[in-house]
Amino acid sequence: MSEPTNEHSSAEEQAAEPRHDEPSGEGLPGSSSNPTTDAGEMPAAGAEEAVTDEWSVAAQQLIDEAKAALDDNANAALTDGQRIVQLEELIAERTDDLQRLQAEYVNYKRRVDRDRAVAKQQGIDSVVKQLVPVVDTVATAREAEEITGGFKAVADELDKLAVTMGLTSFGAPGDEFDPNLHEALLQIPTADFPPMSIAQVIQRGYKLADAVLRPARVAVAVEPAE
Repeated sequence: MSEPTNEHSSAEEQAAEPRHDEPSGEGLPGSSSNPTTDAGEMPAAGAEEAVTDEWSVAAQQLIDEAKAALDDNANAALTDGQRIVQLEELIAERTDDLQRLQAEYVNYKRRVDRDRAVAKQQGIDSVVKQLVPVVDTVATAREAEEITGGFKAVADELDKLAVTMGLTSFGAPGDEFDPNLHEALLQIPTADFPPMSIAQVIQRGYKLADAVLRPARVAVAVEPAE
């Protein structure tokens, strides 16, 4: 067999060597070694959008890096005195925030404590108001010496409970008449009591702490006619 000529080998080597004068497109976002399809077709619209997105991301990264570099340079340019001033301003702002939060918490705690006390007192008032007729009946029976035997122990416990809750009775003959505490039902001409004083207690009054639950119904003494 005959050996291939040198001219034929040289032609094959030239065909196999890549051409360096044609741009390859490598290294760019969205580029590939074969940017076109067969028969010279252009990439689809989705591929163009992908390339645009990649360029946008790359551009944004460059912008972010530039901003970070500027910030670092700005911070590096600050003197120690300027840094101290910035720290003092930051500390003052945080201190004001903490003081404001503490004041808000103190006010909130006061409101909660006040509301809790009011709710507790309202509950006591509701119970004691229902006990007033019972306590009044027991007191009337005690004055008439009608409480004896086992019921006396029950009455004593009821009186202790009323005192514990802050329930007190008021209104006695000889007390000065007070329209805020007493309700005058009639007048009695008498020399036994000073004028405008209580001559007779018709129904006791009751107070819970300083609040009047029921005014005392009384007869007021007046000067007798000559």
